[in-house]
Amino acid sequence: MAAGITLIFDKSALQCLNLDEAVWLDTFFTINITPLFFIETLADLEKQVRAGRTAEQVVGNLAEKTPDLNSHANIPHGLLIQGELMGGTVEMEGRPLVSGGQVMQLEGQTGIMFQLPPEQEALSRWQRHEFLALERLMAKAWRHALSGIDFNGIYYTYQDWFRARPKPRTLDEAKALAAEILDRYGPDKENAFRFGLDLLGVHPEAQVSVLSRWQTLDCPPLRLFAPYCRHVAEVDLFFYLAIAAGLIGRDRPSHKVDLAYLYYLPFCKVFTSKDNLHRRITPLFLRPDQDFVWAEDFKADLRCLDEHYSALPEEIKAKGLFAFASHPPVDASYLVSRLWDKHLPGWRNHDSGTSAPIDEETEKYVLERLRHFTEDARPISPPASFDSDEVENMVLERKISLWKGKWRRLPPGIEESEDSK
Repeated sequence: MAAGITLIFDKSALQCLNLDEAVWLDTFFTINITPLFFIETLADLEKQVRAGRTAEQVVGNLAEKTPDLNSHANIPHGLLIQGELMGGTVEMEGRPLVSGGQVMQLEGQTGIMFQLPPEQEALSRWQRHEFLALERLMAKAWRHALSGIDFNGIYYTYQDWFRARPKPRTLDEAKALAAEILDRYGPDKENAFRFGLDLLGVHPEAQVSVLSRWQTLDCPPLRLFAPYCRHVAEVDLFFYLAIAAGLIGRDRPSHKVDLAYLYYLPFCKVFTSKDNLHRRITPLFLRPDQDFVWAEDFKADLRCLDEHYSALPEEIKAKGLFAFASHPPVDASYLVSRLWDKHLPGWRNHDSGTSAPIDEETEKYVLERLRHFTEDARPISPPASFDSDEVENMVLERKISLWKGKWRRLPPGIEESEDSK
């Protein structure tokens, strides 16, 4: 299936899609599912819903629409912060960062095998309205934590900052001020660095070792010492300054959750949401090679795609999405096609390989080779020179349904078994 443009959505974006529209989101994008989405979805178990529906039905409906074919669960931002401050590298190249890969080897070939993540196991259960007692407790704790955020305290604390500097009049000015504060250098550089660690919630005891490593490296600014940490700190500081300046309201505790989706922007090319706060602030943090798409616009385009493919002959649709939707329509009136033009230049060229169908013999060979590697490869310790970009095989375990909505997704010959790799 199509893959390559990494997309992140929030809960509001998925809620506005019907099941058939959600199929095309999963078909034409590599989906990066943030931990926030899982937590927000689970928290709905403690939410009051309209008459005639149960909380379990609401969560189950979201779980059913959640992409499961070209999707990956991103590592939580807290773990990424911790690893980077300890000297690790966080790649911010618009791709999901996933954990759990096991390096394998077979007949001189090296590969990585990713087992089904626990988050996606949970989604399968939620579709059946099966929830663990622990998950229900987590939902209750999450909603309680949201109600405890003191936005008034944030407002008055950061009001003091404007006694010595002009108050931002726009969101752009608030972002520029946040960057200026975090990037202070010269005599005040240690205070700026410590303040960044405080924003990140680094425990005082842990700050000691981080400061020691920072001093050993001749005290570089945070943006060079830990670029991802700098990104997260800037998002938070911008938010606090914007609240204090009256540019963002103090009446919605969910704003803090909405904000946290921006922590994961470095790991996508496209972000879509139906949240008005996201619509206002996301463009401030995007790189030139990234896009924010309003979810209603996405829904309209996915609906048009659904109508386009629904018009195909039944014998074509019976072959499964693999057979006729390896790329979006070449018609540039489709938003999805224009996003492919920007982020996958050359996809219209048959020589690129994205639009050329795979013949049956080649497909059979590839599947057999994959089966052989999956069943017979043995785990190894990664060598010092191991490079994940140079592996011969990458296996991602998935549990997907043969049908989703009205669409058959897998080719004939793969019938009622829902396990697929």
